[in-house]
Amino acid sequence: MVKVIKKDGSLEAFNVQKVVDAVGKSAYRALTKFTDEEKRHICQYVVDKVNEMENDKIPIPIMHNIVESALEEVKPIVAKSYRDYRNYKQDFVRMMDDVYKKSQSIMYVGDKENANTDSALVSTKRSLIFNQFNKELYQKFFMTTEEIQACRDGYIYVHDMSARRDTMNCCLFDVSSVLTGGFEMGNIWYNEPKTLDVAFDVIGDIVLSAASQQYGGFTVPEVDKILEPYAKKTFSKSFQKYTDLGIDEERARKEAYADVKREFEQGFQGWEYKFNTVASSRGDYPFITVTAGIGTGEFAKMATISLLDVRRKGQGKEGCKKPVLFPKIVFLYDENLHGPGKELEDVFEAGVRCSAKTMYPDWLSLTGKGYIASMYKQYGKVISPMGCRAFLSPWYERGGMHPADEHDTPVFVGRFNVGAVSLHLPMILAKARQESRDFYEVLDYYLNLIRQLHVRTYAYLGEMRASTNPLAYCEGGFLGGHLKLSDKIKPILKTATASFGITAFNELQELYNGKSLVEDGAFALEVLEHINQKISEYKEEDGHLYAIYGTPAESLCGLQVKQFRAKYGIIEGVSDRDYVSNSFHCHVTEDITPIQKQDLEYRFWELSNGGKIQYVKYPIDYNIDAIKTLIRRAMDMGFYEGVNLSLAYCDDCGHQELEMDVCPVCGSNNLTKIERMNGYLSYSRVHGDTRLNEAKMAEIAERKSM
Repeated sequence: MVKVIKKDGSLEAFNVQKVVDAVGKSAYRALTKFTDEEKRHICQYVVDKVNEMENDKIPIPIMHNIVESALEEVKPIVAKSYRDYRNYKQDFVRMMDDVYKKSQSIMYVGDKENANTDSALVSTKRSLIFNQFNKELYQKFFMTTEEIQACRDGYIYVHDMSARRDTMNCCLFDVSSVLTGGFEMGNIWYNEPKTLDVAFDVIGDIVLSAASQQYGGFTVPEVDKILEPYAKKTFSKSFQKYTDLGIDEERARKEAYADVKREFEQGFQGWEYKFNTVASSRGDYPFITVTAGIGTGEFAKMATISLLDVRRKGQGKEGCKKPVLFPKIVFLYDENLHGPGKELEDVFEAGVRCSAKTMYPDWLSLTGKGYIASMYKQYGKVISPMGCRAFLSPWYERGGMHPADEHDTPVFVGRFNVGAVSLHLPMILAKARQESRDFYEVLDYYLNLIRQLHVRTYAYLGEMRASTNPLAYCEGGFLGGHLKLSDKIKPILKTATASFGITAFNELQELYNGKSLVEDGAFALEVLEHINQKISEYKEEDGHLYAIYGTPAESLCGLQVKQFRAKYGIIEGVSDRDYVSNSFHCHVTEDITPIQKQDLEYRFWELSNGGKIQYVKYPIDYNIDAIKTLIRRAMDMGFYEGVNLSLAYCDDCGHQELEMDVCPVCGSNNLTKIERMNGYLSYSRVHGDTRLNEAKMAEIAERKSM
């Protein structure tokens, strides 16, 4: 009778049925099952190995090795799951210790990884502590040893580890589809709104609820067109009310228009209050974006102008109003609608006035050069950014990744991203040199690591049930999102993108030949072209919509410097500052004009179609004509353009101006300062404190051209 020596030294009779039970649990954790034939093979393998040992007492570690070898023959993915659980007790002690240390830091110091998160709040602290635990689980049970090592060293960075096992990333949510005909939310049936003011309230509820079920940016695309039919309903209702009172038709029409305008203003103001004060279940203020500008109907036009005017006027007590941060506003620019003398030129003018005071809207060219404009010009389809800068690859109605024929059209609204993993390119070049290896060989190794992470992410998320996000998967928020609550979401994932992020292109060029992107940039361009080629190959081989993403390094900009220094020391122009450059942008310290910056970054623009934004600093003190000229130039070039100013507001007397550290009117240093974090805005200082991390504050202090 063979006995197994347990970890505590006790003996237990060998029973092959226990092996079946154990491997069955491991298969379940790996989201798979064994066939009866596979179970028989595993049992026979284990029994044969035990018999070969000719020993009546076998230590449990050896038994584990035998079972693991059997699993490697049958299903390697289950072997990994089994291996991960072998020493889980010791691992969990370490994990809980790490979580405890992080929780103490969060409770008493705070957290500045995300400028959109107020870690002073109790609800946020709870969420951050849970996130740390979930991050540990992700590393333990989802990532391979190679991937964990690559992350720890700093060659790759997996964004949002705390949420990636639970849900999807940024999206273009189809609010119109959810609203049409009514929908169910939280076991309550919502009828489709019959007036504009109710539509604003219901959309606000939808956005906060749906955005809480994901991470990353949540975009409501073409919001002017979504609101237009409800504005018409309000107008008809008001017009009928006034004519019933005996008011003549002309005056009734005028009063009804005034009612609609008032509801637009109150509705957008209500969104600004709601989206900047009500935190999501994740503990942050949801990163909500709205796009607008090309609606030509009278009420669509009114919607866009009202949105812009409300933002420009700001919120707050009388005399101390300042702009809010959310929703981020993106102006959809069509030269044929917004150009000089065109029918929506006044809408463009309202956008410029708003940008000059608040930095929003950002501007998306639909009729310039490049990919985004080509989709609009050929199909009339807008690719709105998801959150601050992520863009979707085409998915065609009938052909999928490729058009079925010349009549097939792409779909963008109702789609999303499943996550981003970023490369740290200077570190990869340093590693190749240190090991005397070909740079592209090393780069391809890390590209393939990211690829495998994405493949497993698609497979893992596909097993989730539609009940995890009913508005998205059951009520039409996502393309194909009319599933039953118990259905798996795998069919919906085929339209989702997965991002390969790129950071620190300026430092890559500096490490290569000691020149910045302003001075050279040829090697950086060559690298980006290579990455595009590899991603295209992966895309065809795997059948997944991979995309290249210019990473908006927030806390990552400081982490990557620390990781580089730990491996390769301090190198001038590469790791001698507290931060690395974000995406493919010129270094923020470059003393170049806005036009020079647009021209220099244009060469990378069409090679990063999964996520990008171009922004320049406008040191022009509210010069409307200059802003207008630079925006139109960016629109001709096909950019997604941000207007960067340094906004400062005195919270004591209400004075505002650019680049203010002490109020020149009342002498107060109690200021609110708003800076562009990366693709979005954030408070760099609120009542003497900041939500931005130290590395990002160091970058802001040195900005000249950004």
